[in-house]
Amino acid sequence: MLADLTGSQQLLKTMNRMALVRQICLNPGLSRADLASVVGLTKSTVSLLVRDLLNEGWLVERDVVATGDMGRRPTPLFVDPARLLMIGVEVGIESSRLIATSLTGEVLHGVTAQYGRTRAAAACISSVAKALRELYGQFPAGQQFLGIGVGLPGGVTEARGIVSFAPNLGWRDVPFAAMLAEELRGSDLEGIPLFLQNEADAAALGELEFNPTPDSDPLLYVSINQGLGAGVIVGGRLLTGSRGYAGEVGHMVLQFNGPRCSCGRRGCAEAMIATRAIQHGKGGNAISRSIPEVRADLAAQEPETHQAVAAAGHHLGMLLLNLAAAYDPGCIVLGGSVIELGDPLLQPALDVLDEFATFSSSPRPTVRRSRFGADAVAIGAAALVRYRLTRPALPMSGLKRRPLSKVQEVR
Repeated sequence: MLADLTGSQQLLKTMNRMALVRQICLNPGLSRADLASVVGLTKSTVSLLVRDLLNEGWLVERDVVATGDMGRRPTPLFVDPARLLMIGVEVGIESSRLIATSLTGEVLHGVTAQYGRTRAAAACISSVAKALRELYGQFPAGQQFLGIGVGLPGGVTEARGIVSFAPNLGWRDVPFAAMLAEELRGSDLEGIPLFLQNEADAAALGELEFNPTPDSDPLLYVSINQGLGAGVIVGGRLLTGSRGYAGEVGHMVLQFNGPRCSCGRRGCAEAMIATRAIQHGKGGNAISRSIPEVRADLAAQEPETHQAVAAAGHHLGMLLLNLAAAYDPGCIVLGGSVIELGDPLLQPALDVLDEFATFSSSPRPTVRRSRFGADAVAIGAAALVRYRLTRPALPMSGLKRRPLSKVQEVR
């Protein structure tokens, strides 16, 4: 019973500490008195917690700006942008992108791991582990890492660290977290907390953690690459669903008996919007072309490529229309390589939304591109670390991890 009480007290302290960090993330420059008022703790408790957070590198004090007012002015607090770092990993179809960020989302270093057509899980994970060690080695002694976040192209059972189904990689029930932890055994990264999530969910968290806006809730992040998925943020929380499949909108059926999808069904949004849908051109056949090649054909006014891209854009508009009806989002964010095609894809999608808005006499949702471009998933994976560690009351992964006060230190 005493152990339970001690554990509860420690959890409560951790929750209070992280509540202060989150308030400073949302409102930089708050004072200790401001924090006490906002979170409902006593000034003495806040002062003690802030002292610990300053010592550990979560927060930093800044000089007070003189205003001419009489009396002692409160000292503003900010998230420390230098001492605590996070690593984000985007596991792609042919390569992985890894970046290290500050607590406030600034990208500090990045590396890319190429594994080409070798899509076996063990080989891909080994490549990621090697790149992690390379990235880690770019930092001097004294830097501290809070954790590693990983965005994956498929359904993820976060509590077990398993990739349930990644059709474009051919993976099913892959114990990714355990395999990566084993690859890192004996290295300086052994034991660092690991967090896994679907790539679109991770990218959505990047928008939530590093660029919050008051009019973006609910927020939908739609990621369009070789696959298609969405991350859904409601009330400042990631919606994952009962089995971790929330946001798998790429497998919503848009056309009965339509083109074959990677999941085996026909007419899925992925088959009609993602990479394979826009690779029709120059004779109407599906050919293997990169996004830059498709973009070049668009610039050259190649008519069949324009037609294929416009059709994909129209179907994208239909998908967004359905999502808008389901979630009534404050903002829809578009990301992924296919979005690089620009107006030839996006304008038909917006036209569909505008047409519906005319009929329904209601404004269409705000639609914008991701602020983080090609790094959206990797930055979002780093944001996943901050999201999980600063919300300790949320259900966490079942993986063993260190207490928040003990972070990984470089060499």
